[in-house]
Amino acid sequence: MSKAIKGVRQTEETREPGARTAGAQTLRRGLQLLRLMADRQEEGLTLAELVEATGLERPTAYRLLCCLEEERFAERHPASKRYRLGLDALQLGAAVHDKAPVVDLVLPAMKRLARLSGDTVFLVVQQGDFTVCLHREEGPFPVRIFTTVPQQRRLLGIGAGGLALMAKMRDDAIREVFKRRAALYAEHGMTLAKLNSAVERARKKGFAEIVDSITVGVSGVGCAFSLPYGAEAAISLGAISSRMHPGRRVELGRLLREELGQAFGNEPA
Repeated sequence: MSKAIKGVRQTEETREPGARTAGAQTLRRGLQLLRLMADRQEEGLTLAELVEATGLERPTAYRLLCCLEEERFAERHPASKRYRLGLDALQLGAAVHDKAPVVDLVLPAMKRLARLSGDTVFLVVQQGDFTVCLHREEGPFPVRIFTTVPQQRRLLGIGAGGLALMAKMRDDAIREVFKRRAALYAEHGMTLAKLNSAVERARKKGFAEIVDSITVGVSGVGCAFSLPYGAEAAISLGAISSRMHPGRRVELGRLLREELGQAFGNEPA
């Protein structure tokens, strides 16, 4: 093995988690733009909105967006001039749909939870104002009427996992999400007062809980937790409401917290 290759390997192996690589500022700026477009994929973002959100100089943001357009990672609507993710960015996302890397990391804990509880376990991550279900693990007593399936998107705060993720957000950020998606929350019969109340209960109890909010007769509990590389995810347990009476929701909430704490070495919220 050459000395050059050895040096690269040693650098990779000894690199501190979360360390920032020098000389990658342009790449970071481009990724920042991609994340913002992913968060607002439905309505898109104008150049002015992207500049305001990133703090980049307008010429710098425009130059980066032009490059992303050329590489088909971004596209600009010809009439509205709003930017969204382009075809190649969407194809990259589709490439990991079947097995996102985080699933491999969390799957052992999900299997244990499904076995111990007997219920169905869901893994969700935040995507803008929504959550995306990455994996579903069924226990011995699965609920066949579940409407949540892998790759399904759901509004933040509606499901147990999404409510747990929202409980980790700042209050002003929650208000902004509700403001942007007020019409969608109204479809679920969710007011800002009801959402804030559910978030506050989740913070006090240490886990989120829902009853009949997605499917009548189905309840769930969820906990958000930090992955080793800093991202946030949530795991929830779902079952028919007769198996999810208040006392059992407390037990399952405790089980979730213990399992996630052991698996990832942090105290979930």
